[in-house]
Amino acid sequence: MIKFALIKECKTPPDRRVVFSPNILKKVVSEFPEASFKVESSDIRVFSDQEYRDAGFEVSEDITDCDVLLGVKEVPIPNLIPDKKYFFFSHTIKKQPYNRDLLREIMKNNIELYDHEVITNSRKGRLVGFGRYAGLVGAYNGIRGIGIKEKKFDLPKAESLKDLRALLKELDKISLPNFKFVLTGSGKVAHGAKEILDHLKIRKVTIEEYLSSEFDEPVYCHIDVLDYAKRKDGATGSRAEFYKVPENYNSNFMRFARTSDVFFAGHFYGQGSPVFYTAEDIQDKDFRIKYVADISCDIAGPVASTIRPSTIAEPFYGYDPKSAREVDFMEPGAITVMAVDNLPCELPRDASEGFGEMFMKHVIPAFFNDDKEGILGRARMTENGKLTPLYSYLQEYVNGSE
Repeated sequence: MIKFALIKECKTPPDRRVVFSPNILKKVVSEFPEASFKVESSDIRVFSDQEYRDAGFEVSEDITDCDVLLGVKEVPIPNLIPDKKYFFFSHTIKKQPYNRDLLREIMKNNIELYDHEVITNSRKGRLVGFGRYAGLVGAYNGIRGIGIKEKKFDLPKAESLKDLRALLKELDKISLPNFKFVLTGSGKVAHGAKEILDHLKIRKVTIEEYLSSEFDEPVYCHIDVLDYAKRKDGATGSRAEFYKVPENYNSNFMRFARTSDVFFAGHFYGQGSPVFYTAEDIQDKDFRIKYVADISCDIAGPVASTIRPSTIAEPFYGYDPKSAREVDFMEPGAITVMAVDNLPCELPRDASEGFGEMFMKHVIPAFFNDDKEGILGRARMTENGKLTPLYSYLQEYVNGSE
């Protein structure tokens, strides 16, 4: 028998998501009778303690008797329990300086850390995450910003709505200007954003049509890396090469910037990749983008108008093309930027259900089949107070010499 615990989220600002909803947790224990679960009492979780009790689970302040502790965000250092296995998003794999001390304490406390971000298949494809919900909410927020600035419609904040169904119902009440939307990316984030565009019945057009025509209806174009980047030497590129050697490529995005009103950024941006556009590009007289929903939210990087993350409370800010500075998003001529970096928190119920389904399908079986697919092995960052070989590249970061 393995004892699992759903831990209380203690990071500030509070996160209402959880790895398993009561509903999914019931499915887990019926499918894996060798797993038992305890729920740490929480007053912020989107599902109440009572909902877990009603589903048949023990809710307690004390989870020290559990072996595997499941959370979403980083566990604050004072809350770490030594000698346990922990699952959460540690935000350390890119050597994030703000979590260096957390990783040190994890090793000092002999904790086995498994990071949700590196729960992958043998081809390095991610198996769990909140990407779809980031895409759904990010696109919704982008549409909401258009309504506010154009004074055409007033959508409620996503966080005020019960669930995804309620969010989609709100979208059924609006009609959009005849804007051209460009969407980047090929993963779960981009597909979540695409669900919103398709729900709004915005017509998808080919790249050729999009770049050469104007329309008397809203349309969108969904583009991938070889559409917005090209080989420096003019040769035909490949996606595999772009991700492996991005330095071989230049941006080819300006052709979309000159013909788009709205940019939904749902791509993965790797270090060394060409930027989409610069502050100088924005000053080009033909630069047309007026709205940016930067769901990927890489700050001071590939999208020059994204100069800081925004918040759920204040999701929009303006970017002034002339000064390259932040202004009120309602100012005429300002580009409206939405760059909330914790979008799935706005739909915590649906996001938790979706995450739990993936975790049940891909991770829980690994505990009971000797990890035959290597899923736990690839996600295990620390063991016996040391970094595992896959993550030994973090040693200098931990030492503080990097």
